[in-house]
Formats: sequence, C-alpha cells, structure tokens
Amino acid sequence: MRIALFVTCIGDTVVPEAGKATVQILERLGHEVVFPAAQTCCGQMHANSGYRGEATALARRFVAQFESFDTIVAPSSSCVGMVRELYPVLAREAGDDRFERDVQALVPRVFELSELLVEQLGVTDVGARFPHRVTYHSTCHSLRVTRVGDAPLRLLAAVDGLDLVELPGAEECCGFGGTFSLKNAEISTAMVADKCAAIVSTGAEVCTAVDGSCLLQIGGRLSREGAPVRTMHLAEILAQTGPA
Repeated sequence: MRIALFVTCIGDTVVPEAGKATVQILERLGHEVVFPAAQTCCGQMHANSGYRGEATALARRFVAQFESFDTIVAPSSSCVGMVRELYPVLAREAGDDRFERDVQALVPRVFELSELLVEQLGVTDVGARFPHRVTYHSTCHSLRVTRVGDAPLRLLAAVDGLDLVELPGAEECCGFGGTFSLKNAEISTAMVADKCAAIVSTGAEVCTAVDGSCLLQIGGRLSREGAPVRTMHLAEILAQTGPA
C-alpha cells in the first residue's frame, strides 16, 4: 500500500522521532511511505483560538497536498481529529461546495497510526521488541474524537518483552489541551501533577501515548520532578526491535 505521512507540526519540530518511527513500522510491514514536503500545519490551534479564516486556509492547503493519496496516516490523534471533525465544519462555513466535497472525500482516508494498523491493516504484531515496563496514557482526542479504542493497547500487548501495566485514571486529561495549558496554566499544572503521580505509582519505566503534545506535557513534569520515568510515543516503541 502507498501511504502518505502527515507528520504534524509538533512531529516535525519537536518530536521528529515519532514520524521517523511511523515510517519504519510501515516500511517493515511492506508499505511505501510518501512524505508530501509542502505540507504545513493542520490549523487546529488557529481554529480553537477563533482564527477561522486562517484555519480554513490551512485546511485548503491540506486537501491540496493529500487529496491524491488513498491513505493518509499521522502519529497524532489530535491532528487527525482536527481533519476529521473540524474540516467539514470549516468547509460548510466557507460556503464553497467544491471544497466541501473535497473534504468529504478526503476525511475517510485519514487515520491515526494505531487505528490504521489495527482496524485498517489488521495488524497487531508489528515485529517489535521492547523489554521494559510500560504504562499507557489515553489522550483526550484518541478517546473522544478519533475513538481509536483499544488499538494502542492491542499493539503494545503484542510487543515482545514488554510488560504493560494499567495506568490509574488513564482516561483523565493530562492538562495540555493545546492553548488550554497556556490560558489556564494553574489548572493545567494541577492536572498534570495528578497524572504524573498516577504514572509513577505504576512503577513503569516508560509512559506512552499516541499524541506527542500530551507526552511533552507529561514528560516535562516528570523531568522537573526527577521521576524515574521517560516518555515515548507509541510509534517509537513499535519501531523498536531490540533493547532500548
């Protein structure tokens, strides 16, 4: 299968390891991964902050860059959720019938990595080995927008040597929420403190999730606390084939 990689802004600028790992996994499974180099931001931050015109312009650009591909994948449920949930709204608001049709045609072809692997490709064992104790944080977008279900957990359970431990309050928000963490810093700080306490209580060596933004929030707090836990994107774990 020929798959286009939507790497996302955070993936491109802050956690490029997730995008690289996504390519490694898919190529290991025999797929061709294409990277449209002219891609930019999906516009989520703009839309959520009230800049609908700017978000619509970015949505149009996304469609232009990816409309020729049958399958598009991103290592981010947050950005996939933007495309699937808000692009149709922006297109309707724009009053552009052609743009709306293009969005409607594209949306069903955009997937978060774990749902692509499990639900579309029928794969849970990607040939990974990661002999560490791991806990999984369910991000808000993966639960309530992309609704990836247990796909990440099924993938982790199939990793050779991995000890998967349940995270208390796994479905509770980490407090990032994009601009929420900036506009409501005190509340965000309290939320991530609770999240990190739960993570440390598991005795895990690694906390993983499907959104790099949430892992930045959690990882930053764990680091400041001096906690013996590191964060890794799900794709990074699935790309591993030996001790790490």
